[in-house]
Amino acid sequence: MNRSLGAMERLQKIIARAGVASRRHAEQLILSGQVRVNGEVVTELGSKADSAHDKIEVSGKPISASPERKVYLLLNKPPEIVSSLADPEGRKTLRNLLRGLPERVYPVGNLEYAAAGLVFLTNDGELAAHLLKHWDRIEQVYHIKIKGMLRREELARLGKEIGAHLETLRQPDASRGHGANYWYETRMRSSRKENLRNVLFRENHPVEKMKRVALGPLTVEGTPAGRYRLLRSEEVLALKKAASKEAAGGRERRSGRKASRPR
Repeated sequence: MNRSLGAMERLQKIIARAGVASRRHAEQLILSGQVRVNGEVVTELGSKADSAHDKIEVSGKPISASPERKVYLLLNKPPEIVSSLADPEGRKTLRNLLRGLPERVYPVGNLEYAAAGLVFLTNDGELAAHLLKHWDRIEQVYHIKIKGMLRREELARLGKEIGAHLETLRQPDASRGHGANYWYETRMRSSRKENLRNVLFRENHPVEKMKRVALGPLTVEGTPAGRYRLLRSEEVLALKKAASKEAAGGRERRSGRKASRPR
């Protein structure tokens, strides 16, 4: 069969567009021998195919030439849930929280097993690749509970050392006094999260709880723990812009917003 060169595309791009996996995950599937084209296993990342004429299978299942409906959703992950769709240790995963969703979606970025809060999921491989490439440009907001309490001067000093903005939150109860463990809000890039933990541990204020309440323009407010909601088109566009070079210098500041009460 004669085919124009324009119809041939890299396999990982076809797989991502079909909503099966992100482009990065698609590359891993190819390298591990889980992709077949016309019955033959393909393991080279430079391989191309024609999605309109070739039979492409991923993990034994054929993918459609017509892409699935693009889905973008925000999920409020409870603690002790793995931020993936499968876990070799048998722990609960995001798949347990996605009942009723016909499309296959996958998380973009990671949120620790013990942490709670906002996770973005999609079957749009192109957007997922764009976000992951520029992940450290997207501001993330966390509510953290630490051992003890930080004084005002410590907030400024430690925030400068960590490279993040720290401020006190309204506490979830009325208890005050020596030995109380306090909640704080921190705004930072994901690459600084480990530094945050290390610095606070060094200062004898280890992080006890962590919840991501915002990712760029997205906020978990109004979405109960363990539930998800579909994003509006304008929210998806705003998230994409937050990771772009144009938005890097002109990001909207939300520092004037009143800190909410952690739950």
